[in-house]
Amino acid sequence: MKMNAVAIVPLLFVSLVPLCLRGQAVEKDSTRYIEEVRVQGKGKRKMETPLKMTISVDEFLASSQHISFIKRGAYAWEPLLNNMGSERSNLTIDGMHIFGACTDKMDPITSYVESNNLATIEINLGQAGSMHGATVAGGIDLKRRNTAFAAAKTWSGAYQTGMEANNKQFFNLGNVAYADQRFVAEGSFSVRKAGNYSDGNGATVRHSQYNKFNSSVGLAYKTSEQSSLRLDAIFDRAKDVGFPALPMDLWLSRAIITSATYKQLFEAGLVKAWESKVYYNAIEHYMDDTTRPENLVHMDMPGWSTTYGLLSKLTLQRERYASDIQINAFENVSIAEMRMYPQDRSRQTMFAYSWPWVTTRYGGLSMNNSWAFSEISQIHFGGSLGLHENYSKYIEFNRIFHPGASQNKTRVLPSLHTRYELQVKDFLLEAGLGYGHRAPSVSEGYGYYIYNSFDRYDYIGNPDLRNEVSYEGNARISYRKEKFNVDAQANYFHIRHYIIGRILGLGSPMNYQSVGVKGYTSLRYARLFNVSVKGDYTISKHLHWNGILTYARAQDDNGGNLPFIRPLSYQTALHYGHGPFGLQTAVNGDFLHRNYSPEFGEDQTPAYTIWNISADYSFALMKWKGNLQVGAENIFDAYYSTYADWGNIPRMGRNVFASLRISF
Repeated sequence: MKMNAVAIVPLLFVSLVPLCLRGQAVEKDSTRYIEEVRVQGKGKRKMETPLKMTISVDEFLASSQHISFIKRGAYAWEPLLNNMGSERSNLTIDGMHIFGACTDKMDPITSYVESNNLATIEINLGQAGSMHGATVAGGIDLKRRNTAFAAAKTWSGAYQTGMEANNKQFFNLGNVAYADQRFVAEGSFSVRKAGNYSDGNGATVRHSQYNKFNSSVGLAYKTSEQSSLRLDAIFDRAKDVGFPALPMDLWLSRAIITSATYKQLFEAGLVKAWESKVYYNAIEHYMDDTTRPENLVHMDMPGWSTTYGLLSKLTLQRERYASDIQINAFENVSIAEMRMYPQDRSRQTMFAYSWPWVTTRYGGLSMNNSWAFSEISQIHFGGSLGLHENYSKYIEFNRIFHPGASQNKTRVLPSLHTRYELQVKDFLLEAGLGYGHRAPSVSEGYGYYIYNSFDRYDYIGNPDLRNEVSYEGNARISYRKEKFNVDAQANYFHIRHYIIGRILGLGSPMNYQSVGVKGYTSLRYARLFNVSVKGDYTISKHLHWNGILTYARAQDDNGGNLPFIRPLSYQTALHYGHGPFGLQTAVNGDFLHRNYSPEFGEDQTPAYTIWNISADYSFALMKWKGNLQVGAENIFDAYYSTYADWGNIPRMGRNVFASLRISF
């Protein structure tokens, strides 16, 4: 599809709305493409974003008090769960492990899905997130849409289009599903194209453009009254993606994510359901700097990641006891190359493997249990035991810095967690403990001269790093009334052998922009503390308020600050709805980032406050439902950069947006 055609479609739809509207109004439909989030200890809950109807997965997750992001541009943000990087989290799609192919973390799993092929997101904190494997921070499981079988032939779908003015972004998203008693077929597509955005001073932030296409398909067949077989696939492609915080951009990224799932239900007995899945995914990611003529030395950094896996889960239930027991197994091969071209192209190029063909194999058994003592109290407990193996095909790269480094490394990764809940009238009280191990990531174990443009050091992995060992405590108190709810949560992590980069006494930098070489090493320990308070209040039938306040603190064994720890921050919003009309306004910001880490390139970022507003109107379009929304972000065109903006790149200035959704 040519992008000039994509740009015309939103304008045509907006112009045709007045001609197609019927006389009657309909009640406002606030349902969004991503319908809900499941958070540990809360079950399913709606997490709507009425402020902006067409959001990315990243924008949706950012509304959670548990998730923040490192941003190196306008695309593919790296999620931080409990203020910890993606290597300390389990990021999965329907329980499937998918590993990025970029050594700079420019392709997190969240970049390979779109909001219109997801139904729910499950967030489990700390060791409660170990169901899909070893973790420290917790787990984020992105669950795809799964249309249910229907008693009669049923068609459903939606189409959404719109634009954003600041970066001249145009987008089109659509999904359709057919269901009958024995067969389901569904599919989705999305196209987004954006140019460079402008900051609050009106200056263009170069290399911030992106171009993304995503599609998915799902087929399900009911093999019996109690069983079904389902096939799923996602294809994602990103081209010409700029990263203003990095010295390189993305030429092309492609991913294919496939799975086959068999599910059997049981009416009687202890076993209620058995679900097994086999999956395969492959990612290729090509970074280059051909759009950066200012670079003295040109470089290509392609990467590939291939994963095969399976999981099988039993769901048990008898009276007050419920349990999930799951087997996980996968094999991943990660390869990343680095090739430097001298200005004199007649001279020989320099080549190295920054990921030297690293194979990771994992097999584990996980269990989550729940036992209700009474109507007001229950206990959750579980854990996992995993066997983790790494093999490096070209270990000689690592042996330059670590002579005798292991070519094969096998680790045992145990995990335990428990949480007690007590309901006392309008109060819910929770307290929990966790213990778990984590193996070093591919970069931490086997990375070879991975350039970090934030602190300007080249990083070297160590295959013989010890497991990180996490000791965790958490607590929660929630008060709920008909019109007012408040929820406060806190957790504390004491992590032994915390893996972090420290300056090496040997070796010289390979990248001409580097100031030195750091090697991944283990601290004696690190400590992290997170606390959040969330509240909402129904002021009247038409007016609703909600707000979030979060704070985090993290230090190493010498009392130094750890990097990328969010300062005191806040979100607050008012929503007014009357019949088909809706009006939303929101304010969010951070306080002064006092506890920064100069050792890792951080500086003190000032406080900022951003104000956003939007309005929407719901209507009937023949037999379809429609919703039209217009709004503006950063209304006062503030110039700001946050603690997690790589290299202090400025955020987007004032941005006016409009979108239209039609559903049936």
